[in-house]
Amino acid sequence: MDINPVAVVTGAYRGLGLETCRQLAARDYRVILTARREAEGQSAAGKLAAEGLDVRFFPLHVTEEPSVLALRKYLNKEFGRIDVLVNNAGIFPDPPPGTPGSSIFDADLTDLRSAFETNTLSALRLCQSLIPLMQGRGRVVNVSSGMGQLSDMNGYVPAYRLSKTALNAVTRIFADELKDTGIKINAVCPGWVRTEMGGANATRSIEEGAAGIVWAATLADDGPSGGFFRDGQPIPW
Repeated sequence: MDINPVAVVTGAYRGLGLETCRQLAARDYRVILTARREAEGQSAAGKLAAEGLDVRFFPLHVTEEPSVLALRKYLNKEFGRIDVLVNNAGIFPDPPPGTPGSSIFDADLTDLRSAFETNTLSALRLCQSLIPLMQGRGRVVNVSSGMGQLSDMNGYVPAYRLSKTALNAVTRIFADELKDTGIKINAVCPGWVRTEMGGANATRSIEEGAAGIVWAATLADDGPSGGFFRDGQPIPW
């Protein structure tokens, strides 16, 4: 019987999501790479499979409930359970800091709603839908950001900041309600990473950023839950 654990990663056709898939598959996880862009997702999963990694693609629009339900149905039919959920999908709808329109005084509420829908509510919905498939044991990683830390909150880019602060709260609420189970849920800041979102001037490689996500996805049974981490070390909320 195939007993390798099953991991689901959202927003995974490039960047941190793709590298998280690679690193988990290298640890003998069966990885479901999800993305809304089907052609890119299929191509990304195919490249990892060509490296001998157990990675397959499933299309997922994280903001659309029927798509989430289709994923749950697929996972239940194919595996009967999952072991890891990485909520990586996210958007950065704000203008760059310091540029026109990036101030909270000028914030477009449409951008705020879009950020919350993708960065916060989609992760909440996926937790609601997929955590029951963990059958009381599993790991959930919500990919957050230091820009959502209340302890270090600055101005500008309010849509992204507020959505990540709210994602951290979602993490804490789930953690408390799951405290009597074997499921651990944590928020992870990968740092400033050289992805399309982070830009070429970012200080960290994609591999470095993904390593912290994978750490939280593969915690031992005595590992933490309900925390906020960077590189496996706790950081303030």
